[in-house]
Amino acid sequence: MNCIKIKNRKIGKNLKPFVIAELSGNHNQSLKKALALVDAAAKAGADAIKLQTYTPDTMTIKGAYTIENKNSLWKGRELYDLYQEAHTPWEWHQPIFERAREKGLIAFSSPFDETAVDFLESLNVPAYKIASFENTHHPLLKKVAQTGKPVIISTGVSTLADIDEAVQVLRKNGCKDLILLKCTSTYPANPAHSNIKTIPHLSRLFDNIQVGISDHTMGIGVSIAAVAMGATVIEKHFTLSRADGGVDSVFSLEPEELEQLCIETEKASLSMGRIKYGVLESETKNISFKRSIYVIKTILKGETIQPKHLKIIRPGFGLEPKYYNNILGKEVKTDIVAGTPLTWNLL
Repeated sequence: MNCIKIKNRKIGKNLKPFVIAELSGNHNQSLKKALALVDAAAKAGADAIKLQTYTPDTMTIKGAYTIENKNSLWKGRELYDLYQEAHTPWEWHQPIFERAREKGLIAFSSPFDETAVDFLESLNVPAYKIASFENTHHPLLKKVAQTGKPVIISTGVSTLADIDEAVQVLRKNGCKDLILLKCTSTYPANPAHSNIKTIPHLSRLFDNIQVGISDHTMGIGVSIAAVAMGATVIEKHFTLSRADGGVDSVFSLEPEELEQLCIETEKASLSMGRIKYGVLESETKNISFKRSIYVIKTILKGETIQPKHLKIIRPGFGLEPKYYNNILGKEVKTDIVAGTPLTWNLL
């Protein structure tokens, strides 16, 4: 599987996972807070920050739908009003992207319609993210693919056929660098519904396409497990403080948690290694802590070895314990004083 490069960052197997901090609407309509989120994401060690580029009018119309699901974070909210609260004003994008560049972060966004793609192109974004709810919006996929830039696409609320069609549309329209994100589109998501065993399965189904996770669960456990299943990209919503409130704050990571995510997913990636048996070079200095056979009662030349003469102890400078029964009754060639590790040349 080939590496994908977004700006100067390589993404792929055997590399540190690419961690995206999703700002979403957690700026609570404050540019100052949005810039503070960028600073905090950089300090925590994220690789990228991501925005969402839409307006209420590019998403829906007034009166179209009110959320009635009793389990939803947004129960009772009218969609238009929710998007009015959550959207990132387009005039904020440039200062947010500039702050990200100053802090060494890659900055890009999820467009939700074709006008957003045109706008993001004017800002020369290095990549695009397609949200789960837009992955069947083929005109949008076509427009994004035709930019020729890397595309990351979430697979929530989708059948396998939906995913396959999306991949085909992107490929046919010029997308060469593509990453799928396993995603469960509930907010917050239940870890039991994450089904991250799907990650390697997607890798097998779609040739030369990397797979990561867009993780809406609480905490970082699912993301770490996803890396162990082969995820190369981790996307998590990010907030300065859940106590601040906001449309996505409940399932967003705080700065200390994002830092731990960056640290622990890198450890998880490094730990994968390869199939390996035998003593590692790094272990050789600790071989002495294994047990071996020692003489604990002096044995005179010509005597035969009895259980009373021996004990299996640390360190490991004598014969391995597996030889214990083989050497009982053997005659020794020389006097062996107590405290001596028993070796073949003494028998």
